[in-house]
Amino acid sequence: MEIYTKTYQTPNGLVEGVQTKWAGFNILLATGSKGFLACPAIDVDACGRYGVAAAIVESTADNPIGTLERFADRKITKANTRAKALGIRQGMSVIDAFALIA
Repeated sequence: MEIYTKTYQTPNGLVEGVQTKWAGFNILLATGSKGFLACPAIDVDACGRYGVAAAIVESTADNPIGTLERFADRKITKANTRAKALGIRQGMSVIDAFALIA
């Protein structure tokens, strides 16, 4: 297992990205003080039940996010109720969503 991190600067502050990598599988997420964005391996609805704003970033087996560098080039595919309250919407760019969770 390998773990990578990356810091993203937004107009509203920093967002910290984390990638945990196993052979053939990754979990990626980016966290800010108000919530996080994640790959589809995370259940954002369950996170909402704990009061956490969370959204899913587009990724498929054929076109995975793969790296933290590619994470910022994606779109949001799903947002839980708490993330929507921050202004995060399906189809929004991850860069724009970063500013809302920072």
